[in-house]
Amino acid sequence: MAALRKSNSVLEQQVWNWLADVPDPEVPVVSVIDLGMVRNVAVTEQGIEIDVAPTYSGCPATEVIEDDIVTSLQARGVENIVVNRVLSPPWTTDWISEAGREKLRAYGIAPPVGNADKRALLGKAPVRCPRCHTSQTTLVSEFGSTACKASYKCDDCLEPFEYFKCI
Repeated sequence: MAALRKSNSVLEQQVWNWLADVPDPEVPVVSVIDLGMVRNVAVTEQGIEIDVAPTYSGCPATEVIEDDIVTSLQARGVENIVVNRVLSPPWTTDWISEAGREKLRAYGIAPPVGNADKRALLGKAPVRCPRCHTSQTTLVSEFGSTACKASYKCDDCLEPFEYFKCI
């Protein structure tokens, strides 16, 4: 494979860079890197091995993401790609990068508030409107367009928005 002729560390960094272009199929403004789903990239004699943590075990986009990773790397001349689904440690919203949180906000989705702890899971943390940034918001539904998001409305600007729940 031509790409494996590069040194392992250079190729490994290149793969990380390429993965930053693989979007989440449900929220395409963030990549699998922004979401912290890629846990490891290893260059071996056999090819490239990538460890990916799904956002939750029942996420319907998991297989699509794994296929998109393979397709993206194959388009760049990489062959012999193995994607390992890793469940431990389980993914949490704490792994979303600051850049990813800003991309969510700019897209109109409120990023997770705080850390994935009991308080956040019970909805006690204030959710800021991604448009006007007020914390005067009201939960409309525990479930938004996907199970990992909740529907809110802003009490100030009156705009509806989704909140990426802490998991």
